[in-house]
Amino acid sequence: MSKIVTFGEILLRLSTERHLRFSQAKYFAASYGGGEFNVAVSLANYGIPVEFVTRLPKNEIGACALKEMRKFNVESKNVIYGGDRLGIYYLETGAGTRGSNVIYDRENSSMATITKGEIDWKTVFKDVTWFHWSGITPAISESAALICLEALKVAHELGITISSDLNYRSKLWQYGKEPKEVMPELLKYSNIILGDIDTALFMLGKDNLNPNYQNEKSLPVLYDQLFTECPNLEIVATTLRYSVSASHQRIGGILYDGKTICSANIKEVTPVVDRVGSGDAFMGGLIYGLVNDSSNKQRALNIAVAACCLKHTISGDYNLITLAEIEKLLNGDSSGKVSR
Repeated sequence: MSKIVTFGEILLRLSTERHLRFSQAKYFAASYGGGEFNVAVSLANYGIPVEFVTRLPKNEIGACALKEMRKFNVESKNVIYGGDRLGIYYLETGAGTRGSNVIYDRENSSMATITKGEIDWKTVFKDVTWFHWSGITPAISESAALICLEALKVAHELGITISSDLNYRSKLWQYGKEPKEVMPELLKYSNIILGDIDTALFMLGKDNLNPNYQNEKSLPVLYDQLFTECPNLEIVATTLRYSVSASHQRIGGILYDGKTICSANIKEVTPVVDRVGSGDAFMGGLIYGLVNDSSNKQRALNIAVAACCLKHTISGDYNLITLAEIEKLLNGDSSGKVSR
């Protein structure tokens, strides 16, 4: 069976409860999360052997983060230690017409201060068939971007499938570099990219296109620009999200393999419990679908969209959904009836 490695930062998540604003909160609910780790949790839930590689502080909070990995059956044997603190993010969950708000506290975290050469990637990638990273890691710091590039070069050399989620976070790119100065060199190794066309072109230093995702005939020409810029690209996928309100989302998806466009029907998701991590749920579902049957890209996309929709019903960063629940939704059962 395929073994997958994801690489990034696990964060302490401090969130207000009952949709309170930061100014109203008397306490915060503590949990953990982070884009690449969320993908690892999804894959572990689906029975895929998965390992998360990160750098933790050697203190009690770092120990708690390590326990979190083990709790969800995510392998952690290549976690390294250093730095003084775990990254934090604060979440104010929106409702109705008020959107959610995230404040990052990640400066000088263990992952932000990681340096090239600290991880033996050839050891990490032994018996590994898939490597996943996201645009969040190179956004944290220049040193994190450099070690991400180091990992990608080794993975590519070893013939490992590489996937990336663009995950543009404007609040994180604060160390003097712009995405267009960093991301092109990283993305050229990716075989699968998740992200909308304009974000991809922005990261590659190109002009926006404002694509009409409803016009499937025009999409191949637009997507082909990404294939030109990223020579190893095989699949590009896009989560289609139409926000009616913070409590009501409409979710679909598009996938293009250089020849054929696949699209998934839009699903209504309301009420939304927590949309944080829903893109990671999409990525986890897509990877699972492609690992199990790379020839059936339509099914992989359908699984990704179903996983994304179901994540909106779960509080916290992780998509704690089973394959049976995904199949139920794919078969048209969205009734939410009690299972007895």
